[in-house]
Amino acid sequence: MSRTNARSAGLKRSGGLALAAAAGAAVLAASACSSGGGGSTAAISPAASVATSATSGSVVWSASPLSGTGANDARTVLIGAFEKQYPNIKVTLVSAPTDTDTNRATLATEISGGSSTPDVFMGDVIWPAQFGAHQLALPLSSQLPASYWSRFAPGLVQGASYKGQVYGSPLFEDQGFLFYRKDLLAKDGMPVPTTWEQLESDSVKLVHDGQVKYGFVWEGDSYEGLTCNFMEYLTDAGGSPTNRAYSSATLNTTAATKATTFMRSLITSGASPAAVSTFQEPQAMNTFGGGNAAFLRNWDYAYTAATTASSGGKLTAGQVGVAPLPTFAGASQPGYSNIGGWNLYINPHSKNVSADVTFIQWMSGPAAQEILSKGYGFIPTVTAVRDSAAVVASNPVFAVVPHTRLTPRPAGTPEYPALSTAIYENVNAALAGSSSPSAAAAAMQSAASTALSSSSNGGL
Repeated sequence: MSRTNARSAGLKRSGGLALAAAAGAAVLAASACSSGGGGSTAAISPAASVATSATSGSVVWSASPLSGTGANDARTVLIGAFEKQYPNIKVTLVSAPTDTDTNRATLATEISGGSSTPDVFMGDVIWPAQFGAHQLALPLSSQLPASYWSRFAPGLVQGASYKGQVYGSPLFEDQGFLFYRKDLLAKDGMPVPTTWEQLESDSVKLVHDGQVKYGFVWEGDSYEGLTCNFMEYLTDAGGSPTNRAYSSATLNTTAATKATTFMRSLITSGASPAAVSTFQEPQAMNTFGGGNAAFLRNWDYAYTAATTASSGGKLTAGQVGVAPLPTFAGASQPGYSNIGGWNLYINPHSKNVSADVTFIQWMSGPAAQEILSKGYGFIPTVTAVRDSAAVVASNPVFAVVPHTRLTPRPAGTPEYPALSTAIYENVNAALAGSSSPSAAAAAMQSAASTALSSSSNGGL
């Protein structure tokens, strides 16, 4: 699932994984989908030996570009603030590849070869099972007390865990949202749609009446982002891609067929353009931000991207609204948002674990979380920060976050890359009309079953 880091793809952030750097947004988000629901500490095994925090030492931190450039680079700003508080700990930044798969492969090669650097690395929320299974990341729950993990929003720690150990400390979150043209809906007296069926019919009407070129744009290309989109429809339909143990696929189901059928109907009804089957985050974003679509499903950065000229947006803040994603008629509202984001991991060969732990703890503290949220528009992972009045007021997207429901991708298995491929390749075939929704569901089941029963290297 090769992809460019969404944040570094040229989209300006608005509140989560891809925003403030007109260059850094969309796929950091697409790839970063964690688990939703459940208590944040439920999966944690007792700490074997809690590390002592250091006040001196060094840390080599590998991180992809987030937002800003030069002195305003978010990574540089964070390092400066950390070193001000810990002047005897030197942090050296290594700029990681913006392509998530290239980044993952590079780290896997270095760490499996025994390299002690980088000490700390920023990584996708779907990496814990892959890196944990291959001893490429240190179990952080053996270094940090259980009380540390209680600071994070529900579901994030569960999504950073594998076989009872936590491997990633949540750095920032992202999730799917519905962005809409407030001016077009007001002109036609339309409320913000809360069901997928209403969104489809409203889109068709707006296009038919000549109000806008396209109704609803989203990410339908054959890549990881389509898995994120599909998970939202699948969960709304009452389905899941695997059993709880990730040992068997559950994709040849009524729910999976319903989800795929509806996604295809968005195209055949004229609610979405046929080209949406080739859209990734930038194409969907540019279409909406350019004023050519009434609705957009995208990550949190999209609000700022659509309303900031330097990011290519041609709309004003008064024209763009944000809401939780819809759901199917008859289901409880709102719909489910796929959750993404990025974590911090420690190299198991690091010679500076105590300093690494100090750095990671600071990055989940109020100072760092407020820099990321108020300064660069990333959704905070720490509950106390994300619920603060100042943070909520700093970005329209942040006000919607508490009203959303989250769903993960099935990343709790080392075989997730092959499992995701089984989903997005077959859903895309249905979107393109080369496969029926029911045939796509059967093909997904077959390919996913093969992936889950594989003894391969887990995508690494």
